[in-house]
Amino acid sequence: MPLEIGLWRVDGEPVRVTAAPMPLESRLELLIEADPAILGEPLLFIGRQVPTAHGKFIDLLGVDGDGDLHVLELKRDRTPRDVVAQALDYGSWIGTLGHDDVVSIFETYRPGDVFEQAFSERFGASPPEELNGGHRLTVVASEVDPASARIVEYLARFDVPINVLFFRYFTDGDREYLARTWLVDDTRAGSGATGRRTGGSSTKEPWNGQDWYVSFGEESSVRSWDDARRYSFVSAGGGRWYSRTIRALPIGARIFACIPGTGYVGVGTVAGEAMRFDDAVLTVDGAERKMVNVDLHGSYRHHNDAEDNDEYVVPVDWIETVPRDDAVWEKGFFANQNSACKLRNRFTLDDLSRRFKLDD
Repeated sequence: MPLEIGLWRVDGEPVRVTAAPMPLESRLELLIEADPAILGEPLLFIGRQVPTAHGKFIDLLGVDGDGDLHVLELKRDRTPRDVVAQALDYGSWIGTLGHDDVVSIFETYRPGDVFEQAFSERFGASPPEELNGGHRLTVVASEVDPASARIVEYLARFDVPINVLFFRYFTDGDREYLARTWLVDDTRAGSGATGRRTGGSSTKEPWNGQDWYVSFGEESSVRSWDDARRYSFVSAGGGRWYSRTIRALPIGARIFACIPGTGYVGVGTVAGEAMRFDDAVLTVDGAERKMVNVDLHGSYRHHNDAEDNDEYVVPVDWIETVPRDDAVWEKGFFANQNSACKLRNRFTLDDLSRRFKLDD
């Protein structure tokens, strides 16, 4: 497809800077690897020259902040039509990758680094539970033949996640420039064309059937970690969205309690079913007492006292706890907005097991 990107130097009379061939395809690869913003969005690269199961090699493989994978196929010169087929073939393989496969590719690319920490440093948040829920295929080239352009535009109309990034390489004395534009605009090949998965390997880390994450929010004066630590419970409420997950915690589950924005403060075993605050019973000095009759730091009340807004209390046999000021947190640790959810993140579990001196 003919594409013209013009560049002029205008520090005096306008002087057109002439485009030149990129010296090496590997040079383009290095430039994009050094600054993924060239592609228009932040990416964490997890692999370079990644071998597929079909004997081919993906030039660059990255992950975005949503956990979707990005395949980049780089061509220094005019791109023949079979490169589109090659990119689609890469997509067929990428679609089979599960969570552990993604992490393994990263560990091969960056030996000694931890994926969760690298993701957190890149995007300022922990990785999503699901990796490779979708993917995008990008052919990077100086130009494509008309047939290739027609094929890519046709596929984009049917939400196949493929696009072409055109670039032009310019030299002006000892200065070098790279300009780029897309074949298919963002409204047609943006977030909607992400190749959502419908099967294949699990895109989530495997769950051990035992461990759960519990968010213990200490907002205002509603609840207090000092109370929960002393009287052996966790709680959540203020609306059905907050209480439904903590009410689903099974008896015998091992939970890791986390104060949002602070860190993990305890690990224990669920000792009973969730109860509304007004009905909850605590064990104090070996005797059972109604929670409403215990001297607590938190109110465990919400502005609207409708039934759906009740605070729900879950009794816990603590294995180990620490004060709020000694909370455990590392970049890449799992966090979630739900009051309770399955804790799958192996990096988080391994580190917390060591910090809390868990035998298993």
